[in-house]
Amino acid sequence: MLSSLPVTEISGIGEKMAEELSLLGIYTVEDFLFHFPFRYDMNEIKPITELQHNEKVTIVGKVVTEPSLTFFGRKKSRATVTLEVDYVAIKAIFFNQAFIKRQLQVGDTVTVTGKWDEHRLQITVSHYKKGTMKSSDAIQPVYPLKGKLTLNQLRKGMKAALHTYKTNIEEILPESFLINYKLPKRADGLQQMHFPENRILLKHAKRRFIYEELLLFQLKMQLLRKRKKEASVGNALQIQKDKVLQFIESLPFQLTNAQTKALNEIMADLRDPFRMNRLLQGDVGSGKTAVAAVGLYAAVTANKQGALMVPTEILAEQHYESLSQLFKGQAKVALLTGSVKGKKRRELAAQITKHEVDIVVGTHALIQEDVQFADLGFVIVDEQHRFGVEQRRVLRDKGLHPDVLFMTATPIPRTMAISAFGDMDVSVIDEMPEGRKPVETYWVKDNMLSRVLNFIMKEVNNGHQAYVICPLIEESDKLDIQNAVDVYHQLREYFPEEIQVGLMHGRLHSDEKDAVMKEFANNDIQVLVSTTVVEVGVNVPNATIMVIYDAERFGLSQLHQLRGRVGRGDAQSFCILLADPKSETGRERMRIMTETTDGFQLSEEDLKLRGPGDFFGTKQSGLPQFKVADLVQDYRALETARNDAAELVQSGQFFKDSSFSKLRKIVENDPYVKGQILD
Repeated sequence: MLSSLPVTEISGIGEKMAEELSLLGIYTVEDFLFHFPFRYDMNEIKPITELQHNEKVTIVGKVVTEPSLTFFGRKKSRATVTLEVDYVAIKAIFFNQAFIKRQLQVGDTVTVTGKWDEHRLQITVSHYKKGTMKSSDAIQPVYPLKGKLTLNQLRKGMKAALHTYKTNIEEILPESFLINYKLPKRADGLQQMHFPENRILLKHAKRRFIYEELLLFQLKMQLLRKRKKEASVGNALQIQKDKVLQFIESLPFQLTNAQTKALNEIMADLRDPFRMNRLLQGDVGSGKTAVAAVGLYAAVTANKQGALMVPTEILAEQHYESLSQLFKGQAKVALLTGSVKGKKRRELAAQITKHEVDIVVGTHALIQEDVQFADLGFVIVDEQHRFGVEQRRVLRDKGLHPDVLFMTATPIPRTMAISAFGDMDVSVIDEMPEGRKPVETYWVKDNMLSRVLNFIMKEVNNGHQAYVICPLIEESDKLDIQNAVDVYHQLREYFPEEIQVGLMHGRLHSDEKDAVMKEFANNDIQVLVSTTVVEVGVNVPNATIMVIYDAERFGLSQLHQLRGRVGRGDAQSFCILLADPKSETGRERMRIMTETTDGFQLSEEDLKLRGPGDFFGTKQSGLPQFKVADLVQDYRALETARNDAAELVQSGQFFKDSSFSKLRKIVENDPYVKGQILD
């Protein structure tokens, strides 16, 4: 087994080199063979007619003139040689390589690599070799290195490893997959990954390992999903369908097609005997709360209790008020937050225990020990990433295997949803309710600030309110960007006394934050200066302006979340991006924001600009580190792998068919699957 052979078994690798390799996480022969290049130096020889201007190219020619040498500056030289390439005279320029004068003679054949100038028919040479290059040297692997390890050492070691152990590399994919997807065998693919004969064979080898990597990951996800379902006996709720349909009819709005589809998926889960483990994602304002309300009501018709857990008190209060209105006379709704104390809290806890309350809306106060539900059947966790795994588990365990729905207003690209939430069912609301006015978005430079402030004053005088968002809390010596405290003081001086300016940031205590947000919601504050703590949740329909300072410092998804704080009422709303981006990425971000209000489209663009690692932040443990696959570029392969994995696990073929035995062994020995680290 190559996984048990130490790397020192490879010819030419001693203890010293093994020590350097350990810095790369390489300890065994298998680790070494699967340490793939991160790029390739392409030195393929092409005809002159196929060369691209200003590209790095490799050509073979015959020396037709003596090298001419000129010196300039101290120790600087320029050698020029005329080469005949495909019956065309080409000038080859060698900077600071005076020895060329002695080494190249008329009649010599030489292979040169360098930057091609199509207009002057000349090449500025960075590397040359007498004679014609071997075809095997045309594409050279470049590996990640650490410590004192050199590229030559690694290439030499890889040649030796493949020579000795290539025949020991086991095929793990069944023959039918190799034929259907036209994939090379594992050993042949490995040879081409390290020492490709040409671009086409390299492309097929990459395809092979991208698919293999994604299939293994998706099989793990599907296996975990299956185990979760089998282990999580739920409640097959006896929902009264007629009552639910009447409730939907009584809503003051009509559900969109996307809401109806998501609701049908949730209803099917509630009726199912297995515990629901579903993520509901939808853009800001797409109507997730309405879907949640119908789901909670369905649980109530089955004589179960429901719970809605949200991150902040003010958000809990807003949900409580809206649900109380929707359920008037049909279900008893209670509010439980940290502010509910003493006798009032004890009375409420007793009512919950006696099933005198149907639906409880609250913050993490819901998971305190003194809160015991009589028969909790359905739990909804809003903005699920704001709560820890342990908090979610405690709430879930308060009921007799309640169904759980996680909600998020952060649109997640499809590839991310498949990867990060592969062991969950995902419902998407990708349609906006009719009549909702899109927020008009403008990108302006800093020199237009006075016009922006005058526009805020005009809107406030018309009875509206404004958010002003800054990246920092206090002044920073390192970053020349606006901070909330400074902007707050500037705006207090700028606006007349009757316009109240408020300040909110992450260092305020949660009680202080809630107090500021309440004042803003009640229009006691007209202009709220804040950091991104307002990103999620609070509904202030009267706010029509969102101004974001140094907007280029935010990702697209975050900008979109901030924009979603306005446009919640009947009046036209505006988002103004104050930015002077220095990079092309920054300018692209501003352009995309002004052109689309579709959160899912924006999230896809954000993923392209930032990459998978940055999309969720480095602490997102759900995302695997792939060696070859790229979640942005290889989304088709990801979807194929997911469909294949789902089919294999659900049909049982993965467990019965002997052609999957090697894949099965790898998946079942994975520490994540073996330990069943289940959320």
